[in-house]
Amino acid sequence: MTIAVTTPTGNVGSRTVRLLAQAGARPRVLLRDPTRLDPGLHDLVDIAHGDLRDPAFVHTATEGVDTLLWITPEDFSAADPLADMATLVDAGTAAVRAHRIPRIVLISSVGAELGTGAGLIDGLAHSEHAFTATGAHVHTLRCGYYYTNLLAMTGELRTGRLTTTADPDRPMPWVDPRDIGDIAAARLLSPHRTGTAVQAVHGPADLTWTQAADILSAALDTTITVHQVTDETMAARLTQTGMSTKAVAAILAMTSGLRDGFTPEQPRTPLTTTPTTLHAWAVTTLAPALTA
Repeated sequence: MTIAVTTPTGNVGSRTVRLLAQAGARPRVLLRDPTRLDPGLHDLVDIAHGDLRDPAFVHTATEGVDTLLWITPEDFSAADPLADMATLVDAGTAAVRAHRIPRIVLISSVGAELGTGAGLIDGLAHSEHAFTATGAHVHTLRCGYYYTNLLAMTGELRTGRLTTTADPDRPMPWVDPRDIGDIAAARLLSPHRTGTAVQAVHGPADLTWTQAADILSAALDTTITVHQVTDETMAARLTQTGMSTKAVAAILAMTSGLRDGFTPEQPRTPLTTTPTTLHAWAVTTLAPALTA
């Protein structure tokens, strides 16, 4: 079995690649910058060096592959991130069709079931439809809010603030991307599974932003307070970082599109619940980042 993995240096992909190597597989990793790959893995994987936006590269890199982990990366610096995601998906699905790759594990997000109106999540909804339309056996993992998103907020967290445009008292699933990588690896190594299915990855518990702030306060031994801001305020902040108008709108809509009574299509069950708590992740990952 030949397994290919996109974004193998990302939060999910890096965990998946390590587990595949530990299981005795030799995955083929598609990446733009081989220097970002853990040097200890270089002799345990086959490296395909190129850009997922390049259909010729993706076609060549996936030749002979029978199982593919497809993760569509988001580029906040792109003039139109949704169009950029569509370009990536087009390259991936063209390769799947050309090589008749039979099995896909696809990383998506809670909210993709809406299909539209949720900003960058719409790009993942498009990927679900596009890869399913290839006729491959597609196992989609719809994931909750990544703990690692907090790493982009270290500046504010150092001042005791956790800023969001979301309702601070509305619960949602939070998850450690490493746990997503665990499930992805298990699915990739299950060659007899067929058909198309959607499995949610909800983390250990649904949390409100207020609860998350309390957990972070305990884990970091400081006081973290939630500050809800308007979409307009957040848009101004993002624009100041140099993001395009379309990028800002796509980011804001990920929250605003799920704001009014959204309930994930897949309910929380033992199958969707993963073990790593926000407290444990904050102690091992966020705290060192804050002191770096």
